[in-house]
Amino acid sequence: MCLICDRIEMIKNGTNPYFVKELQTGYVVIGDNQHFYGYTLFLYKDHKYTELFQMEMEERTLFLKEMSIVAEAVANAFHPEKMNYELLGMGDAHLHWHLYPRVDGDLEGHGFNNRGPVWWYPMEKMYSDECAVGGEQLEEMKKLLKTELDKLI
Repeated sequence: MCLICDRIEMIKNGTNPYFVKELQTGYVVIGDNQHFYGYTLFLYKDHKYTELFQMEMEERTLFLKEMSIVAEAVANAFHPEKMNYELLGMGDAHLHWHLYPRVDGDLEGHGFNNRGPVWWYPMEKMYSDECAVGGEQLEEMKKLLKTELDKLI
């Protein structure tokens, strides 16, 4: 089983603390680490596809539409200057979106003139214990995001 499938199983059995909301094609979860405040993932429900183009057009369109709604809710909840979107898959081939709210200076001097993609920020800092989210902060983030999702759906 893959990491995304493991996380989905945790959602189904009620043990994923980062779970926010189920949509038709996927699950909305707050990222474990929050250097980029509001970092959210949208996990496709099934592992049967590894590429968007493998999906039937109707399912693909719905998945993209829902991802866009999640991104809008993230933007409304956390007020970034810009949203970044990633659908990668070399680390985990299960379809899932990374939605990064961005603000000026969030690369902390890394990148080109302090600008660039999230992967220009050192991974050891991005995934450090200092950036881990839990407790009241996590619950507040989930509440903010769910409220915005409910307004859009």
